[in-house]
Amino acid sequence: MSATPAIRRLPETLVNRIAAGEVVERPASAVKELVENAIDAGARHIEVTVRDGGQTAIIVTDDGRGMTAEEIALALERHATSKLPTEDLEAIDTLGFRGEALPSIAAVARVTITSRPADADSAWCLRVEGGHRHPAEPAAHPPGTRVEVRDLFYATPARLKFLKTARTEQTHVVEAINRLAMAHPEIAFSLSDGTRQVIKLAAQDLGSGADPDLARLERLGDIMGRAFRDNAMTIDAAREGLRLSGHAGLPTLNRGNAALQFLFVNGRPVRDRLLLGAVRGAYREFLASDRHPLLALFLEVPPRAVDVNVHPAKTEVRFRDTGVVRGLIVGALKHALAEAGHRASTTVAGQALGAFRPGDLPGGRLPPGRGGSGYAPAPHSGAAGGLSDAYAPLPDLDAPPQAPMWPEDAQVATTGAGAEQADNYPLGVARAQLHATYVIAQTADGLVIVDQHAAHERLTQEKIKGALANGGVNRQILLIPEVVELEEAAVDRLIARAAELADLGLVIEAFGPGAVAVRETPALLGETDVQGLVRDLADDLAAFGETIALSERIGDVCATMAGTY
Repeated sequence: MSATPAIRRLPETLVNRIAAGEVVERPASAVKELVENAIDAGARHIEVTVRDGGQTAIIVTDDGRGMTAEEIALALERHATSKLPTEDLEAIDTLGFRGEALPSIAAVARVTITSRPADADSAWCLRVEGGHRHPAEPAAHPPGTRVEVRDLFYATPARLKFLKTARTEQTHVVEAINRLAMAHPEIAFSLSDGTRQVIKLAAQDLGSGADPDLARLERLGDIMGRAFRDNAMTIDAAREGLRLSGHAGLPTLNRGNAALQFLFVNGRPVRDRLLLGAVRGAYREFLASDRHPLLALFLEVPPRAVDVNVHPAKTEVRFRDTGVVRGLIVGALKHALAEAGHRASTTVAGQALGAFRPGDLPGGRLPPGRGGSGYAPAPHSGAAGGLSDAYAPLPDLDAPPQAPMWPEDAQVATTGAGAEQADNYPLGVARAQLHATYVIAQTADGLVIVDQHAAHERLTQEKIKGALANGGVNRQILLIPEVVELEEAAVDRLIARAAELADLGLVIEAFGPGAVAVRETPALLGETDVQGLVRDLADDLAAFGETIALSERIGDVCATMAGTY
């Protein structure tokens, strides 16, 4: 029987590498930590350069307060931080606080820190390789700090196996910088991959007389698109010491996934399921279940009402009273939607029933089953909000329609001896059409209401699937190719699946870093909304993942194509 191994203290370098596994999951995690440090240092211009998605090099340069040689050395110690002025963990008002970022990054990479305070006449440079520190040396550098991270995870080769392609990792870096830039419109951000500029965001004016909401909306428009800036509602609400601000898109501006829904707590970007649930609840009566609005919400919470120390990467928070937070988000969004004139059908129905007076019915009788004695008080005459005095009874739905609902050669007899044919049709025989949207059909023992739009989508979907099974979908060449502007990550996803999409009848090609050109569309769709179709397909591909072939999700793809026409 083997002896129990003795307890021993791990070396400091190994401890830092273990911590790095929690804090630095991928290059984007390192970029996020370094940019947050620059923001907390009071920087007004932050430049980021990544090569090979951040694996080869990450360089973050800022014009913040800078550090002395002693401060640089101390910043590389575990649990050393300038962001917690007291020992009260509940009084955190900065983006960073754990004190693990720099030593964790330095434990798994080659790090060089060059910094100069504004009042110093020279800078200092300190190099660390895999946790082994070199002496600080004088250097030339303008006021501010420059952090170079090279060969990330070289000291932990196993972690390299979990990294994705350089393009995918760069996409995560872009997302991390964009999230931080949304919360800080007063700071200029730039991102380069060494050959071209990927992000270029100018600082917004927040001086005296400037509108902070307008400045924030301009920054959000630069990141989320001009369509969001032009179709956004302003959110501003407060409850029990909490304040919610930001902008939310109108229901008509929606996406196929929730990728463009952002929540910031005290300026810190977080991913929280509470936000997704609250947004879904607020928009439930305005959007289909598979559509998602665009929004960016900024929640200000007293530091003692939220715990920001629950996740090593600081991407999650825990609220003391989640009910108040959810109620604030749902209430603020619903109020903004009502102010914008987008009221839910249930709200409209409630107002109609409230304005309806039984006495307005002919003879003063209530419809059967409405309770009471079945009789109403004396009718009110000429009051606003009641039914029209000109009462027009509904048409007799048992009578044949005046005009045929389908071509004569396909028409089914609905009266007399031909009525028995209705039993052969599961959806019955069409009797009427409402608002050019719903078809009312009569069956032998009931009533069927058919949504024409949904029925058309299903028929088109089945036709596309049938065409695929029979050799391919016929294409329709566009006279002028349609250019669709998208995020670079979405373009990459579409171009990577271009061959599979061509089999479905959609022919696309790259049109610069942030757009695709659509040259052919499925002929079955006819005159279709190409912009909406391509965007929805890009959202679908993001949800499917990189390893799933479209043939495995052909039903979902066909449904997306059929639903956009």
